[in-house]
Amino acid sequence: MFDRDKWLEIWSTVRQNKLRTFLTSFSVFWGIFMLIILLGSGKGLQNGVEKEFASDATNSIWINGGITTLAHKGMLPGRPIALKTSDIPLIQKEILAGDEIGIRQDIWQSNTISYKNKYVTFDVKCVNPIYAKVENINILDGRFLNDLDMTSSRKVVAIGYLVRDELFGNRKDIIGEMISINGIAYKVIGVFDDTGGDRDVRRVYIPHSTATKLYGFGDEIGLVPIITSANVEESKAMEKRIIEKLAIVHQFDPNDPRAVFVWNNVENYAQFTALFAMIRKFIWFIGIMTIIAGIVGVSNIMIIVVKERTKEIGIRKAIGARPSSIVSLILMESIVITSFAGYAGLVAGTFVLGMLSTYLPAFDYFLNPEVSLGVAIQATIVLVFSGALAGFWPAMRAARIQPIEALRD
Repeated sequence: MFDRDKWLEIWSTVRQNKLRTFLTSFSVFWGIFMLIILLGSGKGLQNGVEKEFASDATNSIWINGGITTLAHKGMLPGRPIALKTSDIPLIQKEILAGDEIGIRQDIWQSNTISYKNKYVTFDVKCVNPIYAKVENINILDGRFLNDLDMTSSRKVVAIGYLVRDELFGNRKDIIGEMISINGIAYKVIGVFDDTGGDRDVRRVYIPHSTATKLYGFGDEIGLVPIITSANVEESKAMEKRIIEKLAIVHQFDPNDPRAVFVWNNVENYAQFTALFAMIRKFIWFIGIMTIIAGIVGVSNIMIIVVKERTKEIGIRKAIGARPSSIVSLILMESIVITSFAGYAGLVAGTFVLGMLSTYLPAFDYFLNPEVSLGVAIQATIVLVFSGALAGFWPAMRAARIQPIEALRD
């Protein structure tokens, strides 16, 4: 590999056959370039989907009441099913030890939030302390709601940082300030960020117990998210048991698809993970098939090179050149061509992905197309192996040339 004469000879061969070398190299360049673009695009899709999932815990199950569509025990379809406080102990019995149950009730009317002479409208969510884990909330200042806020029905509020910016401008020390929500005063106890994006930080959270007294929710609790340690099979079994229990209490057919809605993030995230694993395998398959096409081209050209240099190889062997030196020369030339072309494709593909990541408008399910260092290393290994594979058969053919036959050629 460090024989200077071999490198000079390879350079001389490449320089004398520029067009042929370029056309041969381009097929390898294009194969690696497309492999990187496809892998980067697949990663962009995965990043986008993971960002959508990041707005909620991936180990969560959401339960919400619906409207019956099937008649049951003499009752007509079309009955609303609302989850109630009494359903919490029932659900608690069907989940795993250590799992936690959240509560969320939305105030749907136009919510006027004010501070001094500033008035804004944001979503108001009535929750319990567990809900911070459900939404992957990151506290920037102060704290989130706690159990004492719930038991004492305190008029406290945690606000998203965009709400803070709208109400308080550049002020950061706002903990303890009083704001008005629909004419009722609340003390600001925390400012939060949320990985779900702007939608989720344009919210304010108040204790569900406080909202029950102020807004007349009664014993209704709205959405019930569960943070669970269950795997996919356990979560599906848990989901089935909960629906069956709720069907008995609320008197609806457990097979009714719209009586109770369940969003199983555990199952959905596992499905998306498996899907992207299949996409990555498919991309590698397409990319490698494209590279193989390039390898065939390189191998054919190396066979032509060996044919053109038959007499030269015969002379080399006649004056004592070993077969291994002939093999190494052909292999080195093949590896050099594929490696340089492939590396150029790797750099070009990475550059294009960088441009797309920088200038492409953001989409919900496509974000930051990129290739990792591990992918780059794998592509490099593929390059070297491709070069060796492309040159192997021509090199072995060259090694088998007999000096007498070569000189007579």
